[in-house]
Amino acid sequence: MYKPYSNGKIILGNICSKDFELSDIFYFARRGVESIMDDEVTKRFTAEELKSWNLLTRSNYNFHYISLRLTVLWGLGLLIRYGFLLPLRVTLAFTGVGLLVFLTSVVGLLPNGRMKNFLSEKVHLMCYRICVRALTAIITYHDSENKPKNGGICVANHTSPIDVIILASDGCYAMVGQIHGGLMGVIQRSMVKACPHIWFERSEVKDRHLVAKRLSDHVEDKSKLPILIFPEGTCINNTSVMMFKKGSFEIGATVYPVAIKYDPRFGDAFWNSSKFGMVNYLLRMMSSWAIVCSVWYLPPMSREEGEDAVQFANRVKAAIARQGGLVDLLWDGGLKRAKVKDTFKEEQQKLYSKIGSLH
Repeated sequence: MYKPYSNGKIILGNICSKDFELSDIFYFARRGVESIMDDEVTKRFTAEELKSWNLLTRSNYNFHYISLRLTVLWGLGLLIRYGFLLPLRVTLAFTGVGLLVFLTSVVGLLPNGRMKNFLSEKVHLMCYRICVRALTAIITYHDSENKPKNGGICVANHTSPIDVIILASDGCYAMVGQIHGGLMGVIQRSMVKACPHIWFERSEVKDRHLVAKRLSDHVEDKSKLPILIFPEGTCINNTSVMMFKKGSFEIGATVYPVAIKYDPRFGDAFWNSSKFGMVNYLLRMMSSWAIVCSVWYLPPMSREEGEDAVQFANRVKAAIARQGGLVDLLWDGGLKRAKVKDTFKEEQQKLYSKIGSLH
């Protein structure tokens, strides 16, 4: 039915040949309808709809009026969340960020040594924990004996920007990211004075060799903090884990997998960046009931003999998905903003051609 050509493209063969049967198309028609009705990829980029209502309007878009009692409860909840909790949480957030900028700048004035490292760790932990309180985050950490150690790389599934403070409130990490301007730039410059974080200029981000060199130099120094990386490269709605970029798995360092699973019944932590800006998103988080999540520290993993970076990344991803109860997907999270690559199309075409040849 399908004939593979030497250039890798698959085209429909002569359906008028004597080998063709009408039933041959049923499988492909069914798969096409299934993809339209329940697309397993694009639905990972929107907030998960709850089966039950948690008195947050945003979690039930079809709610208008159910009963007087529920309406009164929702009104009281609205008053508590926006009249009491939100102002308190905003105050805590500004306090935490302000202390982080001021204290890391002060610690940065000290000479390098044990005292500076000790104070830097205490300052970071204190400030991140204040920021966690600003979200009323209730976090359960499991298997703390597997926490990342110096000279390693911590990799985790990515749901939200707050993943950073969720993990950093239980241990210190070296952050990796692009240099920003504005308030974020002020925070980055103050943090790097107290601790060796890895910031890249915009022009350097796409230079894979430079990025790998900076990461490799960092992990070789066992006195430096473990690097925190989210290999998916984008936020997924915490129902699945998508393809891990292979860059952080090519270095050869020990990898410490971490699985993060949020409970959306109290507040959805997923950041749909195409729909909400950062400020809007943070306000939604601070006006939720709470952010409840579980964090599992998995045993450290190393690259096995004969295993390439892609295979290693997939093995780590599968372990995270299994522990967090998430769906393990091979698709690239970059599909949130980009079109499907030709290589993915050709892989599916080759698969279909093999199926077609069986008929």
